[in-house]
Amino acid sequence: MTSTVPALGTRTAEGSALEAVLLDMDGTLVDTEGFWWDVEAAVFASLGHVLDEAWRHVVVGGPMTRSAGFLIEATGADITLAELTVLLNDGFEARIGDTLPLMPGAARLLAELAAHEIPTALVSASHRRIIDRVLASLGPQYFALTVAGDEVARTKPFPDPYLLAAEGLGAAPARCAVIEDTATGVAAAEAAGCRVVAVPSIAPIAPADRRTVVTSLEEVDLPFLRGLMTEMR
Repeated sequence: MTSTVPALGTRTAEGSALEAVLLDMDGTLVDTEGFWWDVEAAVFASLGHVLDEAWRHVVVGGPMTRSAGFLIEATGADITLAELTVLLNDGFEARIGDTLPLMPGAARLLAELAAHEIPTALVSASHRRIIDRVLASLGPQYFALTVAGDEVARTKPFPDPYLLAAEGLGAAPARCAVIEDTATGVAAAEAAGCRVVAVPSIAPIAPADRRTVVTSLEEVDLPFLRGLMTEMR
């Protein structure tokens, strides 16, 4: 399922093989990966458990069912996955408040894509309730559609969310540029056949075929994204 929001246009840029840009949310556009870990640590502390910092790299970027399930198993906490999911989402919403810190270059990139009428989608493993809160800070007008982790049968690292987003924008996956910050998200985008730009937030990501690694969104603009598609020809 997708949830549509006001779009600024879906016309493919003339003279470019780039048909759409699909962006992850946490750690890619908004500086929230640390927020999730803080909330997870606080929730488990309330249950009498201390999280091992090494687990942070295991849970980052994954769907709630995977990260929460791992932490329950690792700690032996007496809580169900359904109960923990509610606590984590509640804690995250309380943590973010009314505004969120954007990643460097995020606001400029979104404005540039909108100004050139590049079809753009937000694709996140976070639940719909979280995406809708974050959109208030990002600006819902920048996205033709959004895909939440609890709206697909299989979320990241499976390709389903990116395939759904590409289909919703009427774009070929191979002509979509995906921007991700975690190995889980990169795996999903590559499995969908998309061209990937990795901007690592927590754990390093190595360059690979059809994958370009940068240190910040400040290195990414429309000519850069179009150039990735040109390299494919």
